[in-house]
Amino acid sequence: QVQLVESGGRLVQAGGSLRLSCAASGRTFSIYAMGWFRQGPGKEREFVTAITLIGGSTYYADSVKGRFTISRDNAKNTVYLQMSSLKPEDTAVYYCAASRRGLYAGDYDYWGQGTQVTVSS
Repeated sequence: QVQLVESGGRLVQAGGSLRLSCAASGRTFSIYAMGWFRQGPGKEREFVTAITLIGGSTYYADSVKGRFTISRDNAKNTVYLQMSSLKPEDTAVYYCAASRRGLYAGDYDYWGQGTQVTVSS
């Protein structure tokens, strides 16, 4: 009932910046929060950041705090992930997710297809 489409992933040099976008469609009125997760090679999917659509409260994993910024444009039903000072360990498939309940790890109901971010050293 909610569709998410990520875009913006590409190859980038270490120290560079990249901006990911996630556009939501469908029953977007039901969304409480949206977030970003990532899954690197041979690793489990991990939480990166999330934002509540009402109020805009943000939460970040320690590994990205100070380097990544999440934002939203409710009029466009879109969230963004601005990534700076990228490191090779940031290499992963980045997934956009939407929650109807909360922003804890198990609360996300809808997922995008993922977009590949590769950071070269």
